[in-house]
Amino acid sequence: MKNVHLVIPDLFLPQNIAAETCTDLRLPALEKLLARGTLMEPLALDTSLENVLCKLFSSDTQEQVSIASISAKFDQLEEGFWLRSDPVHLSLQRDKMMLATVSPSDEEAAVLCASLNEYFSEQGITFFAPHPQRWYIRLDSPPRMHTTALSQVISCNVRGALPVGEDATYWHGILNEIQIFLFTHPLNTEREGRGELPINSVWLWGEGTETTLRKNYDAVSSDDTLPAMLASAVNTPFSQWEPRWCQIEGRQLLVWTALRAALQQGNFIAWRNALQNFEESYAQPLWQALRSGEIAQLQIDTLGENQTRRTTLTRTDTWAFWRRTKCLSDYSLV
Repeated sequence: MKNVHLVIPDLFLPQNIAAETCTDLRLPALEKLLARGTLMEPLALDTSLENVLCKLFSSDTQEQVSIASISAKFDQLEEGFWLRSDPVHLSLQRDKMMLATVSPSDEEAAVLCASLNEYFSEQGITFFAPHPQRWYIRLDSPPRMHTTALSQVISCNVRGALPVGEDATYWHGILNEIQIFLFTHPLNTEREGRGELPINSVWLWGEGTETTLRKNYDAVSSDDTLPAMLASAVNTPFSQWEPRWCQIEGRQLLVWTALRAALQQGNFIAWRNALQNFEESYAQPLWQALRSGEIAQLQIDTLGENQTRRTTLTRTDTWAFWRRTKCLSDYSLV
């Protein structure tokens, strides 16, 4: 039986920009999929993409899955306790501390991590950079604190998103030392000379417990790395996001993050273009496949700050014409 589970962050925009941004968008298939399905139980309070995905693969939905450990294994680091410490740029803008992502080269990541390891050698903190944008700190035990995923603070004020909990004060001090050290690092002087953002901090996140993961899908496809990591952890075939939806036998998970990436860049034209392409390449084929009985069920999770929904559809639902469609911007008014 073919079942499709679709996860889309940032489909519903904030009210103050929804109407203007969605003007003249033609999304008949997507609007029908959203309108004719059955709304399921509310999702958990923490509806970040990371939290939702981990719960889709977790055998214990009450535990916070250690994304850092799953990520470290994906990057072929040894088993142990890990904390992501990804390179970022922080800038003070009036009373806000804004975060931007950076893209160091392999060589830059290696140089900075080696410098940090030398600086923190007497404190027992070791940095690893198996991927230039995915850095790690190896720990002796799980950190007793709660952090915010990096994806949730890109282009945001991070003052209210720093680690909290029993160990938070210690890690706040470590972060201050890292920022002071990186501020004067020669490599950052070179980056600024090339017109690139200096790497003046790291973002700590990904703590959790070593939870047993389940193989709930027969195939996973996404334009994001975390679904690939989770699929790898349970030996599920993974493929990069295709230009057009491809059917498979069994249970398929589709995770599409292009809308989130566009919003983080403040690029509403890119958001519109991506959504229009999705309508033609995914929404329309999925609607036709559901209506013809080629797939038995479609589940759609739409994640956002102003509204988060879980909708399921079967072939019968596609004929429920009395469930009237509405414009995408109208969902932002709920």
